[in-house]
Amino acid sequence: MNSVGKSWLLLTGLIVFYIIYLLFGALVFSTIERPVEEQLRRDMDALKQEFLNQSCVSAASLENFLVRVLTANKYGVSALRNSSVTSNWDLASSMFFANTLVTTVGYGHTTPLSDTGKVFSIVYALIGVPFTMLVLTACVQRIMYPLVIAPVCLLQRSGLEPRPATVVHFLLLLVLVVLCFFLMPAAVFSAVEVSWSFLDGLYFSFISLCTIGLGDFVPGMQPRQKYRPLYQVAVMVYLFVGLMMMYLLLRTFHKMSDLHGLTSFLQLPRCEDSDMEEEREPIVHEDSRTANNVTEKAASKPLDPGSQPSYNTINKG
Repeated sequence: MNSVGKSWLLLTGLIVFYIIYLLFGALVFSTIERPVEEQLRRDMDALKQEFLNQSCVSAASLENFLVRVLTANKYGVSALRNSSVTSNWDLASSMFFANTLVTTVGYGHTTPLSDTGKVFSIVYALIGVPFTMLVLTACVQRIMYPLVIAPVCLLQRSGLEPRPATVVHFLLLLVLVVLCFFLMPAAVFSAVEVSWSFLDGLYFSFISLCTIGLGDFVPGMQPRQKYRPLYQVAVMVYLFVGLMMMYLLLRTFHKMSDLHGLTSFLQLPRCEDSDMEEEREPIVHEDSRTANNVTEKAASKPLDPGSQPSYNTINKG
């Protein structure tokens, strides 16, 4: 198997292991937190019944009731009957929580109820956050050539100079990201979430993909929502791919800044060259005979990382 196949196999293994890691976290969180949540729900039902049985409600009893209700609501347990039907710690919801934890989005709509869950959250995030960054970086490296290197090469072939070509490409990529990961998801969220407007969906997409995660809008929290587990899995996939595209966009801007001398002007570190073997077609075109020789050599032995063409091989001329 050649090195390109090995790299794709390694990436596939990373993604599969990442999914397994999320499932493992979901199982542990569900096992730890669901019994505690059910006990809290029973306590809330008993509290409501006790409050309703009082013939005369004093200010102190009302205040105590409200404090306990608000405390339970902070942990995702509502005193309302319709809001208490669905568990916040079933497998799909636990996996959604694990995903927001390791991607650092952290909506805060659900938090661990037990001390054991809190300790496990620390350990799980300590491993999961850097592992998520590793998987995102590996994915971005694999899509750099088809989404960045090749389009810039095509723009140069159409007659654009290197620097204008990189600007045009970045603007096109920005439009693509805004359309596919902000506007279109906002329309979907506003259609699926009854109480959300298009602006709410756009706001949620921006807050999520910037990993701000305020938690004032969280998908899949409506009572008796149809296909809720499938919907939560779809949102998890959207968050992962969206974060990957945001990272790609930032990396493309960094490389464009390198080419235009902005990073040097601001005395910032240059974006490292990508060691991707897909980047075999140089952006500055060479004689076809030379390119064929390079291809034949590449098939017989691995390329030296410094000799592989990348975004930064564009002439600054």
